[in-house]
Amino acid sequence: MRNNLVRWIAMGLLAVTLSGCGYNEFQSKDEATKAAWGEVVNQYQRRADLIPNLVNTVKGYASHERETLEAVTAARARATSIQVTPEVLNNPAAFQKFQQAQGELSSALSRLMAVSERYPDLKADTSFRDLQSQLEGTENRITVARQRYIASVQDYNVLARRFPTNLTAMMFGYEVKPSFTVENEKAISTAPTVDFGGKK
Repeated sequence: MRNNLVRWIAMGLLAVTLSGCGYNEFQSKDEATKAAWGEVVNQYQRRADLIPNLVNTVKGYASHERETLEAVTAARARATSIQVTPEVLNNPAAFQKFQQAQGELSSALSRLMAVSERYPDLKADTSFRDLQSQLEGTENRITVARQRYIASVQDYNVLARRFPTNLTAMMFGYEVKPSFTVENEKAISTAPTVDFGGKK
């Protein structure tokens, strides 16, 4: 009976101590970063899903732009071949690899969109315009999702580095999470050209 009482008191003290040193806060912020990252990935996947239809539509009008079409298809394949698991958030190398693949896809997509400038019939095609509009909306969603992820990672990393919660982070293995670097942000924030205002 006495042993049980001591055990319960010890557990109570441990719970109070963990709560006071930020353990629960780590749980909450860690989940927030995962949720924010999930939205980033969701929007990238939406973009990847649009690309096959876009490529097929362009192919119908600009079949000899083979190099550009193949570049987009290959970049999409590379971007979607990377498995995105929660562990990616704790692995800077995997995170960078994923971002690099998405940046390459953005670049290839920009070149594909530029092709439409040379084909007036393609620019006037309803399917293409619908796809272009959806792509534009997706790029905006990616930007918003990325901003939310950056904010949630900043929140988490401040907790992981601040004293005394940095001691809790060391004790339970809460590493600082990677975020978008300035270089990456520049590369992937360049949305595909979607203005058909008549530039030649």
